[in-house]
Amino acid sequence: MDTGVFLVDRTIKVLFWNRFMVMHTGQPAESVEGRNLFELFPDFPRRWFERKVEGVFVLKNQAFSSWEQRPYLFKFAHNRPVTGGVESMYQDVSLMPVLDIAGKAIAVCVSIRDVTDAAIYATRMKETMETLEQEKNEQRILIKKLEEAQSQLLQSEKMAAIGQLAAGVAHEINNPIGFIKSNMTSLQKYTASLVQLLEAYIKIEDQLDQNSSEMQTIANTKDQIDFEYLVEDIGDLMTESMDGVNRVSKIVKDLKDFSHVDQGDWKYEDLHRCIDSTLNVAWNELKYKAEIKKQYGEVPQVFCMGSQLNQVFLNLLVNAAHAIENRGIITITTAQKGEKVLITVADTGSGMNQEQLRRVFEPFFTTKPVGKGTGLGMSLSYGIIDKHEGKIEVESQEGEGTTFNIWLPIEGPATRDALPA
Repeated sequence: MDTGVFLVDRTIKVLFWNRFMVMHTGQPAESVEGRNLFELFPDFPRRWFERKVEGVFVLKNQAFSSWEQRPYLFKFAHNRPVTGGVESMYQDVSLMPVLDIAGKAIAVCVSIRDVTDAAIYATRMKETMETLEQEKNEQRILIKKLEEAQSQLLQSEKMAAIGQLAAGVAHEINNPIGFIKSNMTSLQKYTASLVQLLEAYIKIEDQLDQNSSEMQTIANTKDQIDFEYLVEDIGDLMTESMDGVNRVSKIVKDLKDFSHVDQGDWKYEDLHRCIDSTLNVAWNELKYKAEIKKQYGEVPQVFCMGSQLNQVFLNLLVNAAHAIENRGIITITTAQKGEKVLITVADTGSGMNQEQLRRVFEPFFTTKPVGKGTGLGMSLSYGIIDKHEGKIEVESQEGEGTTFNIWLPIEGPATRDALPA
């Protein structure tokens, strides 16, 4: 028999214990039946099991948990060494209501089926499929390397289209976020009012007849739902939900700022706003690798193509994060130098040797592993800064970090009158 069967009542007292359970737990039926299951097995998943049993009693429906959701209910040793590979038995668990002639649930029948062999085969099949998929992805990377390089060369021309797409997505997200935020604000107020009403009731609760059946029902219900914790937690849940909505709203705003689609191409831009929006867009790449230090000076707005400068800032920040092995610091500094603005991005990463430093702006040159970079980011950044009649310089010491200095004319290119509107 590869199925364990036992019965429990609503208090989790064991009513029946079959031979499979005896064999795998080492507990004979006569020492188990009539006792609370949790007292016999202290490591048993108590809260999960209580919820499942209570659900079966209330709904009178079967409940099921597969080995993929919870590998096992009881940690039984795997007794089929021919399959190997695991220490514990994988189990599918079913809970069925036991009804009396009146249709009332009087017990729950729990069956534990040993599915170790099937689980092992399924796991191995999944691992094999993942390996095959990984190999396919590696092949795709090799096949598409030239296509990606060509796509990167066209990056600057595609920035406007990408910006339009980003702004469209931001707009589509912004609408539902708006009414979600509005509804959450109302819900937060309603919840606070309900809690206020409950607190008013609690203040006079002691003045009521505590021995009445109604008060006993209220007391039992409060215990069952953990009333004090519920009242305390509901406010935190609403606050966290509002915080989440506000964070999504900020991401949408930063995405729109990053694209600058609705602001034209060449115009006066606040570089600090450009840098901040780029930081937020790239935050997922940066947050685990570096502390960001901003040392902003007083700089005027610069006549430039903001969306393209955002791309330069993005390349520098992501490259800085990739150059940091564990955790480091990325420092962004701005200052006005005469008729120009200086933006400095410095990291405490691995730095570059003299050969890498000499070739850093060459197309297709990269210090990253094969498949991790096309070597075009810095070349495109150089071209964008050159288009602005600015200058980009790099200083680096191997093992000490890298610093990029970007010089931009405040009034833009000298040939600005000939620029497209």
